Amino acid sequence: MIRIALVTAWLTFLLSMVGALFWYHDWVYQLPTPVPRNYVPVATGTKINLDQKLSNPDGKPLLLHFYNPDCPCSRFNKSHFQSLVRAFSDDVKFMVVVLSDKKFSVDDIQDKIGAEIPVSFDQSLATQCGVYSTPQAALIDTDHKLYYRGNYNASRYCTDENTAYAKIALEGLLQKESLPILGRKALTSYGCTMPVCKN
Repeated sequence: MIRIALVTAWLTFLLSMVGALFWYHDWVYQLPTPVPRNYVPVATGTKINLDQKLSNPDGKPLLLHFYNPDCPCSRFNKSHFQSLVRAFSDDVKFMVVVLSDKKFSVDDIQDKIGAEIPVSFDQSLATQCGVYSTPQAALIDTDHKLYYRGNYNASRYCTDENTAYAKIALEGLLQKESLPILGRKALTSYGCTMPVCKN
């Protein structure tokens, strides 16, 4: 009888610890990424200086996917990002911008993303677009102006269609509409600091 009580107590303790760990990680995810001391905000409508590799001769808008392979939030976002590439690649050019202090090859990143799209290691793009965490999306219109910079979704696993901010922005841009009012959760950075993931 004592043995059953001890086993029950031990299992209850273990399950409580697992639950607490999940709760803690979810709570950490809900905290905004600390704004760097030297951060300079970049307003929508700002002209982004794109080099030849990023310029679109076919006149498509560009979605820059700011990504760190070590960031859990970037990994949670993977299937959602893939769905955007599948849905919008006929009308939008996609590029991954790697924000990491580690060295990766283009093949490494394409394998981790699960999509064969262009990859850039130019971290100055983050400064130009006002990005200081991952994952973040920056949508640049055909005039090379920043249309949207922010989160993909309010949900950790990007499952909430009502807060699919990057998707809403893509649809608005393709319809030639002004950026919809998306709210604080869309524009406040959540996720991992760059270039070293600390969240």
